[in-house]
Amino acid sequence: MQNAAIASFMLLFLFLPPSIFAQKPGLEVPIATPGPGWKACPRCENGPHIADDRTKAGVDARPFDSHDLSGVWGNNGIPLDTKTLPPLTPEGQKLYEALMKQVGQEAGHIDPLNDPLTNCDPEGTVRAFGYNYGIEFVQTPSRVFEFIEWSHTWRTIWIDGRKLPDDPPVARWLGYNVGRWDGDTFVVESNGYDTQALVGSEGDHPLFPHSADMKVVENYKRLDYGKLQASITIIDAKIFTKPWTTTGTIELLPNAEIGEYFCAPSETMNFKGRFRPGR
Repeated sequence: MQNAAIASFMLLFLFLPPSIFAQKPGLEVPIATPGPGWKACPRCENGPHIADDRTKAGVDARPFDSHDLSGVWGNNGIPLDTKTLPPLTPEGQKLYEALMKQVGQEAGHIDPLNDPLTNCDPEGTVRAFGYNYGIEFVQTPSRVFEFIEWSHTWRTIWIDGRKLPDDPPVARWLGYNVGRWDGDTFVVESNGYDTQALVGSEGDHPLFPHSADMKVVENYKRLDYGKLQASITIIDAKIFTKPWTTTGTIELLPNAEIGEYFCAPSETMNFKGRFRPGR
């Protein structure tokens, strides 16, 4: 009986189509889309599908325009680099300790219990940069739109020559944003941030306060068709003793489009009541 079973298995093995053996593990999982012509969201594909899309698009050798950032990028985020975190000023340390009590984050490596994001507060520019969801750049002659998957929002980066306001009339979660090209690097400067838009990334990365004087500088440079070097520098002399810079690389997702990912207060309250009571 055992020999017969082995023989049957060998016959089945011989007559299987070659495509099964050539297919990478993970590609057999179907991608869920609304139908023909529609694409998956940045986080709706698994690793093998993303790698397969990038191979088919020839991202490593394909010609590209260094002044064109269009496309859907990343789903990996670039968490703020705690290794380059500068010392806090005395005022910054005081505000940081007060924030730790407010969000229930007793130590820098503990996931905040009362993170404002869990109440559907906007994440702000700095956290959008570091968070683990995709973004899409759309360029027009007067502005660059950055669509952000998390919370399904966007910000407008003006490239029409205007300057940042010296005294912003209203604080904004995503700040006032202006951009320009410096060679092949797209430079974005922003200010006027609401102090409720905390500095941080996600998960167990620490949260930090900032003052109303915080300025943020971002640099984006296309290394090739499929890779974008991105850096963010936080400048806030009231909180940090020197500028804080984080640099990383995000990849193009050639077969993805931004989906609808809202933070719905009713759903969030239901989730917290069922799975995170008391938080």
